[in-house]
Amino acid sequence: MSDSYSEAAAAGPEHGGSVSHVVPMKVLIAVWAALLVLTILTVAAIKVDLGSLNLWIAMAIATLKASLVVLYFMHMRYDRPFNAIVFVTALLFVMLFVSIAMLDSKAYEPELVPGYAPGMPK
Repeated sequence: MSDSYSEAAAAGPEHGGSVSHVVPMKVLIAVWAALLVLTILTVAAIKVDLGSLNLWIAMAIATLKASLVVLYFMHMRYDRPFNAIVFVTALLFVMLFVSIAMLDSKAYEPELVPGYAPGMPK
């Protein structure tokens, strides 16, 4: 390794170097376990019929899972707090927009002509 590389790395990110962050294994395992629990919760939510609330529950769980992946596995948690806030806010808006679009298409479902669209019951 050259001395200039070592000096740049030791100088920190503000001087062109990079500082790596090592996440403790306990944290990674806890996030992984939370993702497994949320996946099981998603599958269990399918079994319960709550009407249009099912969509909001599924989207909230998906957003929480995406937030965990971004914050811990992509190390946004250890970056500047502003970056993590912007990213999680963007995920919340995506959840909101997709949910509204899905609710809108569900509202027009009774008006569909039976057998007109592929996969529709005749």
